[in-house]
Amino acid sequence: MKIRINYDKIKYRIHRTAEIKKFLEKVIMDESKTPGDLVFILTDNESILAINKKFLEHDYYTDVIAFDYSEENIVNGEIYISIDTVKSNAVLYKSRVKEELLRVMVHGLLHLCGYRDSNERERDLMFTRQENVLMKFGKEF
Repeated sequence: MKIRINYDKIKYRIHRTAEIKKFLEKVIMDESKTPGDLVFILTDNESILAINKKFLEHDYYTDVIAFDYSEENIVNGEIYISIDTVKSNAVLYKSRVKEELLRVMVHGLLHLCGYRDSNERERDLMFTRQENVLMKFGKEF
């Protein structure tokens, strides 16, 4: 099991990464799954747009894109996060950047745990789970 956080084309850095990795492990285990090999890649808007176009055929910016390589109950994958969009959303939703970043990290993990958000019902279920996880485990941040 290994959770890594990589940075691509950005100056922003996460503090207290060891604690955040433990938090992310708890999120996975709370879904009755086992943490596997996970990579979080923090990047910029242009890079996330290129990924969105190339792999998902979507021509718009987004905050998070998750690639699921999970096997059975072992959660493996790559989660790309646009720090530019995270910062914009923090202003929009009147939250701290770190809080918004944790939110999208959890969102990406929930995708790897099987949650979807392609319709309103799925979005509501995923959003509720995401916010409950943040309230349950995210208090230390």
